[in-house]
Parts: sequence; structure tokens; C-alpha cells
Amino acid sequence: MNALDLVASAISNSFRSKTRTILTVLAIFIGAFTLTLTSGVGTGINRYIDDTVSSIGASDVMTVSKITEDTGSGPREYEPTSTQVESQQPGPTTTVDAITDTDLATLRAVDGALSVEPSLGVRPDYIQYADGTPYQVSVGSIVPGMTLELAAGAQPVFDSPDYEVAIDESYLTPLGFADADAAIGAEVLFGVTDSQGNTSTVAATVVGISEPGLVGGGGVSANDTLTEALYSAQSVGLSDAAAHSYSSAVLRFDAASSPEQVSDLKASLTAAGYDAVTVEDQIGTFKTVIDAIVLVLNAFAVIALVAAGFGIVNTLLMSVQERTREIGLMKAMGMGGGRVFTLFSLEAVFIGFLGS
Repeated sequence: MNALDLVASAISNSFRSKTRTILTVLAIFIGAFTLTLTSGVGTGINRYIDDTVSSIGASDVMTVSKITEDTGSGPREYEPTSTQVESQQPGPTTTVDAITDTDLATLRAVDGALSVEPSLGVRPDYIQYADGTPYQVSVGSIVPGMTLELAAGAQPVFDSPDYEVAIDESYLTPLGFADADAAIGAEVLFGVTDSQGNTSTVAATVVGISEPGLVGGGGVSANDTLTEALYSAQSVGLSDAAAHSYSSAVLRFDAASSPEQVSDLKASLTAAGYDAVTVEDQIGTFKTVIDAIVLVLNAFAVIALVAAGFGIVNTLLMSVQERTREIGLMKAMGMGGGRVFTLFSLEAVFIGFLGS
């Protein structure tokens, strides 16, 4: 019996017990499909995260804040010399030690810092188009190197002298726009209340329509000129010290820095009393959770494949038991034990091939 005859015989013998073979093939299929699906989903999501990192912030910037002294579960003692501001991070309202102009000068002197600018937290009351209904809105600032996922239009130019904004596509219909194209070039108003309770408006031009990103939508992205205008409007009536107190600062470093150099920069900032977080650090939490979920799903898929492997072994053992006389006849006709083993191995390979 030559090799071709062995293959033909193995394929024919595989379907002697069609029900058993089909069940084994289905078990292999389920395991292989699950493993492929979970691996593909994990790879796709991680790639999506990598592609949308730039929509959250540039990869060569750090968000720097002061390290708050840990007092355990008790309250912190009041210090007259310590200025506090509201944190701009999502979640419950908290207060953090403010970044002042003195801190900005200290940060600019840290080795590896190319530039340091305060993070202006703007909190407009509403956004409105024409005489339509005003809606609550959150504003994020565009930084150099940041790339928005756009559904239409263009990204606000960071250093443009004009007030430019990209609005989330979820705002189109509520604000009264027929579609994305109708919104491009339109003027929207931001209502801002200052510290004295007076309300003013700042007009900005819509230059782009953004898509919801990894961390969701529901807001607008403003260029630096608009951000400063909104901050100035809401800071009217504040003391000079309060107006120049910030919850965090944006530190830019060399984009070509190695991970070791970035770690050294973080260590220098920590030694100076500051905490620094990069975009990669923020995204790392998402990746960790996703990788853990994919790992668990892959484990179930591997278990299914192992069970399917035992199914193949069981199928072949039953086949050997049922074909004892046939095996004896093949040996009596001069077929060696090696070829008999090859025949049954080819059956196993064929069943595995059908499943995969």
C-alpha cells in the first residue's frame, strides 16, 4: 500500500462511523473557532486602542500634578500656605494641591522637559446654536500632536487666532443641525458664568465633527485660543493667585525618548514632588482589562481543544477495537506495524483537518 492508498483509505475509514466523526469534528471546530475569535477580538481591540490613543492626547506629553500627602482615612490638616483647586479628572469632585506659576518654573527646569504649560480647566454652562435650546457640555483642549477621530470637517488648529471647535456628532440633532455638513462653518455660543455670578458668551466656529472615541463622546474639543478665552471669561473676579492656580500641567518631552528615559523623567518629577501620567499609562488600564478577558476566554478555548483532542484519541481507540480483525488481516498480508500506525494517524489528522 503506497502513500496515496494510505491517504485514501484513511479518509474512507474516517466516515465508517459518521456520527462519531461528526461529533469529534464539531468539538474541534468549536474549540478552534472560539480560540480564533477571542484572539482576533483581543488583537482588534488593542489595535483600535493604539489607533485612538492620539484622540485622547499626544504620546509625547505628560499630565503633571502635585503629589498629595497620604493621611490615611482621615481628613488633611488645613495649611494656610496651601492652595487647592478642583480636580478636572472625571468622577467625584475632589480637591488637589494647585500647580502655581512657581511650580511651572520648577517643572520647566527638570531635565528632559521641553515645555510646560498649565492645564486650563474650563467649565462652560452650556452650548447653543442660534436661538435653539442650550445644552450642557464639557470642553476638552487640543494639544499639539493630538489627532481627533473625525466624521466630517477638519481638526481645530491648536495655535489658530480664531476660536475653533470640533463638536461631538451626538450634538448635531439636539443643536438643530440637519447633518454634519450643515454644522461645518456654523457659529455656536458657549455660556460662561464667572466667580461673581455674571454670565457671558463666547462664540466659536465649528470646524469639525468628532466621533465618540475610546473614552466616549458627549463633549467638544477646543483649540488653545478658545480654551484661553473661556478660562478668562470664567476667571473674572478671581484674585491673581486664584486665577493662576491650576489642577495640573502638561509637560512635553522628546517624542524619540526611550522607555528608560521616560521612566527617568518620571522619577525626577516624583523626587521633586510631582506625579506624572502619560497617555500610555492611562490606556494601560484598558489594555490590562481587555488582555485579562481575552486570556480567560482563550483558556476556555484551549480546554475545548484539549477535550476535542481526547475525542480524537477516543475515536481512534474505538476504531482500533472495532477493526482488530482487519488490522490482523493487513499484517497477515505483509503490512508492517509502522504503516498500520500511519494509517490511523492519517485518520486523526484528517479529522483534525475537518474541524480546523
